[in-house]
Amino acid sequence: QVQLVESGGGLVQAGDSLSLSCTASGRTFSTYAMGWFRQAPGKEREFVAAISRNTGSTDYADSVKGRSTISRDNAKNTVYLQLNSLKPEDTAIYYCAARTDVPSRQYYEYEYWGQGTQVTVSS
Repeated sequence: QVQLVESGGGLVQAGDSLSLSCTASGRTFSTYAMGWFRQAPGKEREFVAAISRNTGSTDYADSVKGRSTISRDNAKNTVYLQLNSLKPEDTAIYYCAARTDVPSRQYYEYEYWGQGTQVTVSS
């Protein structure tokens, strides 16, 4: 089992950048594919980005492609999400998630979730 804790959210202005972190407990972090999802009020949870266990293969939602970067440091049990050129529509609670398989865009395929971190982008 793995526990995930996100950090780095906050209130920023449109055009700013933000770096989110998600730190996992346990020694088997490198065996999990990691994903970032977000959920805005009244909307469904949506995929943002994902990264494979060891190869570093990445996948991004079209809404953030080109202005975000997902990365991981297995030695630190941490996955990161860098968000640039933030827009008001990026406002949401951001969650990291882990699954013991290849990365997926489907939130229901992830086994473990963090508690989320709020990102608010003002116009």
